Amino acid sequence: MIRLPIALAALCLGASAFAAEPFDDKFRQLDELLPTASTIRTASGAPGHAYWQQRADYTIRATLDEANRAIRGAETITYHNNSPDTLNYLWLQLDQNIYKPNSDARMSATSVSREAWAKPRSPEEGMKFDALRTTFEGLTFDGGFNITKVNSGGRKLAYVINRTMMRIDLPQPLKPGQRFSFEVEWNYKINEQKVLGGRSGFEKFDDKNDLFEIAQWFPRMAAYYDVYGWQHKQFLGAGEFTLEFGDYDVEITVPSDHIVASTGVLQNPGSVLTSAQRDRLAKAKNAKTPVIIVTQAEAEAAEKTRATTNKTWHFKAKNVRDFAFASSRKFIWDAQGIKSGDTDVMAMSYYPKEGNPLWEKYSTQAVVHTIEQYNKYSFDYPYPTAISVNGPVGGMEYPMISFNGPRPTKDKKTGELTYGKRTKYGLIGVIIHEVGHNYFPMIVNSDERQWTWMDEGLNSFVQTLAQEAWEEQWPEMRGEPRLITDYMKSRNQVPIMTNSESLLQFGNNAYAKPAAALTVLRETVLGRELFDFAFREYAQRWKFKRPTPADFFRTMEDASGTDLDWFWRGWFYTTDPVDVSIDGISEYTVSTQNPEIEKAWRKKLKDAEPMSLTDQRNKGMPRRVDAHPELKDFYNEHDDFTVTNADRNKFNESQEKLEDWEKALLASGKHLYLVDFTNVGGLVTPLVLEIQLASGKKYIERIPAEVWRYSPKKITKLIVTDEPMTSLVQDPFWETADIDQSNNAWPRKATPSRLELFKSERGQGNDMMKDFNAKLKTKEEKAATAEEPKKDTVPKVQ
Repeated sequence: MIRLPIALAALCLGASAFAAEPFDDKFRQLDELLPTASTIRTASGAPGHAYWQQRADYTIRATLDEANRAIRGAETITYHNNSPDTLNYLWLQLDQNIYKPNSDARMSATSVSREAWAKPRSPEEGMKFDALRTTFEGLTFDGGFNITKVNSGGRKLAYVINRTMMRIDLPQPLKPGQRFSFEVEWNYKINEQKVLGGRSGFEKFDDKNDLFEIAQWFPRMAAYYDVYGWQHKQFLGAGEFTLEFGDYDVEITVPSDHIVASTGVLQNPGSVLTSAQRDRLAKAKNAKTPVIIVTQAEAEAAEKTRATTNKTWHFKAKNVRDFAFASSRKFIWDAQGIKSGDTDVMAMSYYPKEGNPLWEKYSTQAVVHTIEQYNKYSFDYPYPTAISVNGPVGGMEYPMISFNGPRPTKDKKTGELTYGKRTKYGLIGVIIHEVGHNYFPMIVNSDERQWTWMDEGLNSFVQTLAQEAWEEQWPEMRGEPRLITDYMKSRNQVPIMTNSESLLQFGNNAYAKPAAALTVLRETVLGRELFDFAFREYAQRWKFKRPTPADFFRTMEDASGTDLDWFWRGWFYTTDPVDVSIDGISEYTVSTQNPEIEKAWRKKLKDAEPMSLTDQRNKGMPRRVDAHPELKDFYNEHDDFTVTNADRNKFNESQEKLEDWEKALLASGKHLYLVDFTNVGGLVTPLVLEIQLASGKKYIERIPAEVWRYSPKKITKLIVTDEPMTSLVQDPFWETADIDQSNNAWPRKATPSRLELFKSERGQGNDMMKDFNAKLKTKEEKAATAEEPKKDTVPKVQ
């Protein structure tokens, strides 16, 4: 052990205490975080010449058992090993196993705080009836796949089920370039969606009919790719899917009075549709507005009976990564054909009468609008159908088909259907969002199980652009930077670059913040021209391929010609907010060196100083020099601001030594301001300055984020004007997501707000005597009491 003299130890402690903080380089490159580029994924962000991905083709025969609310099926999967690796086993996703009582999703679920249970401050905080019902039903619902057969070529295959994943052990290794076909038979009970939740299920109606939205309904191949190998993270509910592209041949047997909406193209319309319905469908192909295929009258007639026979609907879909369908006798169906590049697309909607008048008016129009707008920013929609279905699921997407929940509210007394503003725009918005998911991730096939933001964030951003093109002043869009500030200053958050199952404030993290970040990148950092070209390049490079975050970051930089590492690092890898404060400002003008001007200027400053309190109180006091004027001399008539001949001679001599450009600089009359900006939040950002001059003129000066490169915490910036500056505002349009507008202005501005006053309530508290003597209402009196209107809600989109 070494002992230091006391003085030396104190010196060491002092040196340690005052050691300089390490420089926080906000602009250091992302090389330390991004994977090394290769011939599979290049440094430009594009797929390399050695890029590969697997493929899985499906033939499925399934039957919907309406009476027992169950489904059974048999599938043949042909798996193509396009990788350079030899595979000894295959992994499949068994998403329905999330409904097993002992699933990881249920067993790892936690409750709200003990305080909220014991003493909720409001009904919003307390335990809800439906939430407790979901908990109880989840304990007893016999959900999940029953796998009854796994064969290949007539021989049983060994397999192991690990919760929501199933491993099939191959009889012999599957070498690169080979393919393997096998059969799986299965069945499961369908969950009641409004009770057990989830991305699919059935809905019960008062007329005793059901509506089925069926998804994640068959064992599907897990993805195997160069970055993670097998993507077999367990399905816990938040992280969605990572799947392979393939062709589907699917036959679905349902009651003969059902209408089926599905991924793919119907192969046998003559067997399942009436001649009138087929004629209407043909008319819809060239219609300018939606055409009703199954009318409301036809749907209502079907509701009143039950078919005793079945029909089989046959669909085929090419190059899709999944397959879903919906089935009900309640469906009204409308359609409109549109052109997407060289592809003829049928935009269609399926909805029960409970969805009208909202759905008939808006749904298919929203589908058409989505394709038109998303095509502008990515690529032409390549599939032959695009479908919106109204059912129990609030918002969920699958190839060519989406489930969307908003519908009017039915008055329990009168039966009248009405809807509020939030429901209207919630419906249009969720359809745009879910149909938009065809682009991200159904075609730009990112790994949803790993990175939710790569599909939800990018899709929410383009959704914002599509909503802007629907009508002016769309209410509250997720991509608006000013709407993300409350989240960005919250404590309970993690970086965007966090695994899907570990996200906090899921909607804000994976949807809203990435969308707002891309809006800032488009409008403030790059500009629309550079951004739109780069974003479109990313979409087209990775269409029908599987990009990673690095591929997106690199492509945006490569195609825009801009180093954006600082942007990705700050917005995606940290939780730092934007908060720039104007903390100091000094005004300078260039001295003319002319004593007539300069001494007059200094005298003006001196005269503008406030009179001291002593001088104010001594004003009018008798002075000796006033009583004896003979005491006054030269210095009583002249002050420090008097211009002398020596001053004039010195000025004239100095002017003779100046060149013309130097004289012009002295006479420029420019106003120079040194402005101190502090990066309070930590996230570097461009400066957007609104400068107002004495004449009333205003203009915007945009300074790139690189201004923080050498001093990320505090900078001083020179602003030059032709006349005095009267005010300065940082981020005047609220475009950078600055969380504190109160420190963005010079001079400081008061923040307007309202003080709500409440009347004091002085009562006797719990008056049991009054309550005991209250009259008990009859059934007739209860019926006569007007029902409280339900709170209008917007669905959660996924």
